[in-house]
Order: sequence, then structure tokens, then C-alpha cells
Amino acid sequence: MTSGKKTKATRNSVAAARSSVVASKPKPWGTIIAVVAVLALAGGVFGYAYMQIHENNVKEAALAKWKPSDTNKDPSLQLAGIVSKEYKGSRHVTAEQRVAYDQTPAFGGPHDATWADCTGVVYDKAVRTENMVHGLEHGAVWIAYNPDQVKDDALNKLKVKVEGIPYMALSPFPGLDKPISLQSWGHQLKLDNADDERIDQFISSLLRNPNTYPEVGASCENSQFLANPAPFVAEKPGADAVPMDGGKDESLTEGQQQNPSMPPASGSASTPPSS
Repeated sequence: MTSGKKTKATRNSVAAARSSVVASKPKPWGTIIAVVAVLALAGGVFGYAYMQIHENNVKEAALAKWKPSDTNKDPSLQLAGIVSKEYKGSRHVTAEQRVAYDQTPAFGGPHDATWADCTGVVYDKAVRTENMVHGLEHGAVWIAYNPDQVKDDALNKLKVKVEGIPYMALSPFPGLDKPISLQSWGHQLKLDNADDERIDQFISSLLRNPNTYPEVGASCENSQFLANPAPFVAEKPGADAVPMDGGKDESLTEGQQQNPSMPPASGSASTPPSS
């Protein structure tokens, strides 16, 4: 009987010892914290992605009414402050000539035979107007800004809307009477700040809108101009400036517009087409 009691006591003692060891074993707090951190990070990433997708969807829905359609060929005409004019295309001047434009910045009329590259280009310096107008004839949207009024965060907001986006261009315009001015062929909208929702609405309405510009299908790429942009001329055009109904008429006799995106004919020069 004594032996049996000792055995039971020994077992109880061993069990108690094991329980003490288990109880005293530290929890893997480092691993737990790491797992929690990973889960929190993953949740944050997925949450951010969801918010971005949601915001993009909301933005797209808001711009739906500003997309051209068969029943709404020029949605920009609904924009408050929009200026719209009719201009004849394919009228060219030389690199030495100035045009007596009827609007500042110009958004139509005679223009240089060489277009300013408008493949999502952000020009750091002001560019010659006659070249920029030619890009509008190809379906581009040109955002001009007053460099004395638009800087830092506001300028970055404009750059995001342009940089790398085909048929877009951004450039400073010294002396501009408003902080920001948007141009497409035959259209202009002047604004006070870079947060104005009408910027996106203007772009959605008019960027390569086939109903609003003369040379549908024309290219906006001109690497030669991009490498050496024609500088902005601040002085007003003189008495010898080309009038708004002037310039060399380059339209085809067949009544069809040239397509500058077509490769040059065999044996022709490799410079960009000029209309």
C-alpha cells in the first residue's frame, strides 16, 4: 500500500513539474507581432487599392456626360465659360512669320507648318504659339499656365493631367491673363485654379474629338521639334504679321485632308510632314 501511494505521489509530482514547465514557457510574441503587422499591411494595401478603384469609377461616372457621342458631338459647349469659334484649317506660315491671332492664347487659325510635339509633353519653357496651334489642328489639348501664378502643387496637378498622355501638351505662357487656359481647336476655357473640375471635363470633351478638329488621324509626334522647341515670342506681332484669313492654303484640291501620320513617300525627306 505504501508503495502504491508513493507511485501516485510521484506521478502527481511529475505532472505538476510538467505543468510548471509548460506554464513558464514564453509565448512567441515576436512571431505574433510580425504576423499581425503583415496582416495589417496587407489590409492597408488592399484597402488603398479598393479606394483607388472606387475613386476612378466615381470619376469615370462623373465624366460620362462629357464624352462625345452621336447625340452629343461637342459636350464642351455645356461648360460654363467656354469660348468656341470656327477656324479654317491647313493654313500655314513659315518659321520666320508671325500671326496676328485674334485670341490669347490662340486656339485656331494660320499656324507654322511644323507642329509642336504634343505626345504628353510638359514643356519647361514657353513655346512659340504658331507651333502649338498646329498641334491643336491634330486633335491635341494644350494647357497653358501663367508661370507667375501657377507653381508647386498646382503645377504638379496640371502635369499629372498631361505627362505621357497622347495628344496632350503643357507649357508656361508668360503674361497670361488667367492662371490657367485650356485650348483645343476652336475652343478655349480660362480658369483660376488647378482643382477646377472643368479641366477634366474639357479634356474629356475635346481630346481627339473627331467632330471638332480638322485633321482627324494626324500624328502629334515630332521628335525634331521636341529636341529643339521654337521659343515663345513675347512681343506683339508687327504690321507685317499674317492676318487670321491669311497663310498658305495647304488643303488638297480633292477636298481631303492630308494625314501627317502616314510615312513619307519613297525618296522623300524624312522630316515630319507639314500639315
